[in-house]
Amino acid sequence: MPGTTIVEPLDLVGLQIPYHFRCPISLELMRDPVTVCTGQTYDRSSIESWVATGNTTCPVTRAPLSDFTFIPNHTLRRLIQDWCVENQAFGIQRIPTPKQPADPVMVRALLTQASAVSSPFQPRLSALRRLKGLARDSDKNRSVISSHDAREVLIDIVFSDTGSSELSVEALAVLVMFQLNESECESIGSDPNRVVYLSRMLFHSSIEVRINSASLIENVLSGTRSPDLRAQISNADEIFEGVVDILRNLNSYPRALRIGVRALFALCLVKQTRHKAVQAGAPATLIDRLADLDKCDAERALATIELLCRIPSGCSAFAAHALTVPLLVKTILKISDRATEYAAGALMALCSESEGSQREAVSAGVLTQLLLLVQSDCTERAKRKAQMLLKLLRDSWPEDSIGNSDDFACSEIVPF
Repeated sequence: MPGTTIVEPLDLVGLQIPYHFRCPISLELMRDPVTVCTGQTYDRSSIESWVATGNTTCPVTRAPLSDFTFIPNHTLRRLIQDWCVENQAFGIQRIPTPKQPADPVMVRALLTQASAVSSPFQPRLSALRRLKGLARDSDKNRSVISSHDAREVLIDIVFSDTGSSELSVEALAVLVMFQLNESECESIGSDPNRVVYLSRMLFHSSIEVRINSASLIENVLSGTRSPDLRAQISNADEIFEGVVDILRNLNSYPRALRIGVRALFALCLVKQTRHKAVQAGAPATLIDRLADLDKCDAERALATIELLCRIPSGCSAFAAHALTVPLLVKTILKISDRATEYAAGALMALCSESEGSQREAVSAGVLTQLLLLVQSDCTERAKRKAQMLLKLLRDSWPEDSIGNSDDFACSEIVPF
């Protein structure tokens, strides 16, 4: 047939995968076979990608796709699973049974049920929990849920059902899985009662609720353009204490640390309330948890440290922690270019304010690190910070240090 792709059986570690088990698009073993209106079967991810790029024909037959409904081919999937089990000796693993995408009609019904104030408590709670399960399953499900104005419905439940905290916290758990638009962020951030409620939820008995509250706070701060509104949010009572306590809590796991760092960074972008982060114990907490963070979270934590070092109280708090300077020195060239830049900036602020920090930095080997940094492929901004720090530390260099050599000049320094 014209346009039909003929594929020979694929040889995998001496094992031939049956032709009809492979997706005609990817040529890989199908994990979630679905049949389109032309009768052809494809792996769901492959045909969805095909359609998403603007194609409106069947890849094999080239016939127009009059219907974009993909029907799960359960019989073929079970045959593939049986074949995988039979060939485990060849290293073939059984494909898991795929979860079916959310049905738009069902999503609409669940949202209606969840938002029905006159309905009994239990059906509303069950609807929210079902929505949470669907949203967790896949990006596609979240897209389907979001397309039914779910964010508006969930926001209303979170802040209108605070008297029934179980409904509110369940709606919050679903809401944080979606990115809010600017108007939604402003509708939350501009209402003092809503901000106070989120701040209070940072001290909930459940760590999950506390994390979700911090996540929504970060989402709102990041999605709000108004500096005055961001300042109003960050000025809420105990909001810094709640976020810092998530980071300090020894029961916090990777997601908790990630959300805590993101929320703290978003709050510290507001210059006029940074002193509240210091009062809440952010400097010591950031230093103590830095080693527990992955690359992206460590970058954001170091960026927060640099921001807090720009105010006198923050600089003093970091200088008072015995591990601050050694840890920042050790970070240079170890995590990423961004992390190096932030660490160098924080060291610059600390050493500019304290001779004690200068001595600590030199003792920790900062001179070698900085000389390596200016010769590396790191960002120009990081190199400028390194040059400025080298010049600042020049009087602290040991007499036999390579830094005193006339071969190294710090004269060409570009201001921040």
